[in-house]
Amino acid sequence: MRIFLDANIIFSAAKSDGAIRQLLRLLFEKGHELVADDFVLEEARRNLAAKYASDESSVKACFRVFSLPKSAPLPETLVLVEKDRPVLASAIALRCDTLLTGYSMHLGHLLGIAIEGITIYSPRLLAELLIVP
Repeated sequence: MRIFLDANIIFSAAKSDGAIRQLLRLLFEKGHELVADDFVLEEARRNLAAKYASDESSVKACFRVFSLPKSAPLPETLVLVEKDRPVLASAIALRCDTLLTGYSMHLGHLLGIAIEGITIYSPRLLAELLIVP
C-alpha cells in the first residue's frame, strides 16, 4: 500500500520514539511505501523548529519525499479547510492509496472515506487495518 504522510504524522514521529514512530517503522518493515511531498515536510520542519529541538531526520529513512508541481484542484463540493486541500491533492497526484493523518479536527469527518481513490485514516484505524492481526 502507498501511504501519504500528513505533516502532523511526520512531526509526531520525529519528536519522540513513541507510537507514531513505531507505527511508521512497522508499516515500512511490512513493505508499505510511505511518501510525503515538500509541502508537508516543510510544515513538519517549521513546527518541529518552533516547538522542539528535533528534526525529521530520525524518521526520514522510512519515507520518500516528492517535489510536485501545483496539484490539481479537488472537487469544490468537498468540505475541507483550505490548508488541508493541498495535502489531499498531493496524495491523489502521487497515486497513494491512503492519507495518514493525526489531525482529526479538520479531517475527522472523512476518516475511512475514499475520496478520488484515497482513503483517509487515523494512525489507530490504519494500525488496526494493517498491523493488528
